[in-house]
Amino acid sequence: MSEPRVIVVWSDIACPWATLAVHHLVAARDRAGMQGQIVLDHRAFPLEVINGRPTPKITLDAEIPVAGALAPEFGFRLWEAPAHEFPVSTLLALEAVQAAKAQSLPASEALDLALRRALFADSRCITMRHVILEVAAECATVDAARLEDDLDHGRHRALVMADQRQAETIEVKGSPHVFLPDGTNVHNPGVEMHWEGGHDGGFPVVDVHHDDVYDELVRSAAA
Repeated sequence: MSEPRVIVVWSDIACPWATLAVHHLVAARDRAGMQGQIVLDHRAFPLEVINGRPTPKITLDAEIPVAGALAPEFGFRLWEAPAHEFPVSTLLALEAVQAAKAQSLPASEALDLALRRALFADSRCITMRHVILEVAAECATVDAARLEDDLDHGRHRALVMADQRQAETIEVKGSPHVFLPDGTNVHNPGVEMHWEGGHDGGFPVVDVHHDDVYDELVRSAAA
């Protein structure tokens, strides 16, 4: 059996647009019957490091309804837990995805999607170690005990920071930025948007949404 084709996704787990892209890519791959033949390689684009602050809840509250309307089946919801439990960091979650990658790409792909669902659909604080481990235990392809040991020894934190530095050298434009095996790349696939009123109090407006772009990306990756 040939090695699976790899689609590289640079993103932050706390980015609704990246979560939209990941969800659509997985769905497009599954529609094409390419499970096991195409896999996502998640690379860390830690917005809190790049921007020097936590991703503001006020920004996510504006983005989630707009991004969520483009994939209602994912189950995007505004944060429903107490406000003081809202995650201010995704560094440990990003590290966990890299730790899962040491097990396999399918394991890291499953954990990444599960952590996004935990945040955006279930209002779980993925900043917390115990929440990340609970989510990992819910993923059949992830060895949660090995992941716990890796996190407790910090074996993969350096990979998160190395990804952030590499993103600068290859000009990753933001979260998400998708790279195909042939080097073709697209930032925020299928979505053209602008902000009205700024990120800290305004709201995003989607000007164009091409939902067939994900099928095209999967076909191109498989070619």
